[in-house]
Amino acid sequence: QVHVVESGGGLVQAGGSLRLSCSASGSISSINTMGWHRQAPGKQREWVALITSGDDTTYYTASVKGRFTISRGNAKNIVYLQMNSLKPEDTAVYYCFARGVVTVPTRDFESWGQGTQVTVSS
Repeated sequence: QVHVVESGGGLVQAGGSLRLSCSASGSISSINTMGWHRQAPGKQREWVALITSGDDTTYYTASVKGRFTISRGNAKNIVYLQMNSLKPEDTAVYYCFARGVVTVPTRDFESWGQGTQVTVSS
């Protein structure tokens, strides 16, 4: 079983910054992609950002591009989301995901964290 854990959420004023962290653990052979979704109350879960393995290509949804930055840690099972110039509309539960291959037995996986709350006050 692959476990994904997020941290770093909190309450900030509009215009402030937060950095979210995510760590994946378990019998992981490789991680192909890690990233973030978010979900506000009454709304569908929204893709936010992702980063691929190898060349560390990054992708962002339009509403956060230029304000958020996703990056990998020294260990490839760690990913960060640096959030700057936060807006009230960024308020949501942020979920980290990891996709890759596990061992014993070898198979593809997709795992999600429990979420971390980000609240931006006006």
